[in-house]
Amino acid sequence: MSNEPISLAKALASFDALWSPRIVTRVNDYDVRVAKVAGEHVWHVHDDTDEFFLVLDGELHIALREPAGERTVLLPQGAVFTVPRGVEHKPHAPSGAAILMFEPTGTPSVGDRHDDLPDHVDATTGHPLAT
Repeated sequence: MSNEPISLAKALASFDALWSPRIVTRVNDYDVRVAKVAGEHVWHVHDDTDEFFLVLDGELHIALREPAGERTVLLPQGAVFTVPRGVEHKPHAPSGAAILMFEPTGTPSVGDRHDDLPDHVDATTGHPLAT
């Protein structure tokens, strides 16, 4: 990891792949990841960790399957939301978005359990940021 400031705009400009997060830095045992997203991800769940989202650009929708039923949260630019551990969720961005996520190092981008993976979703624990 760099010991210099990191421009999120430059980090996002360094790759084009969708649903393929890049690790921009680490805080203790957590990765700070950025991703470009468009279209739909997959239904998945993180059994042992919450998942934090910050929308840097665009709008992100997160469908949730909760005990009370299914709902969707809409996150415009600048909004944050934490999906609690154990809650099945499916992010999607109809018009595209750039997001920042905060997760324990080694957390798979498709969770511990997930639907079949389409070709456009990268199953990763985060890629290093190109320097």
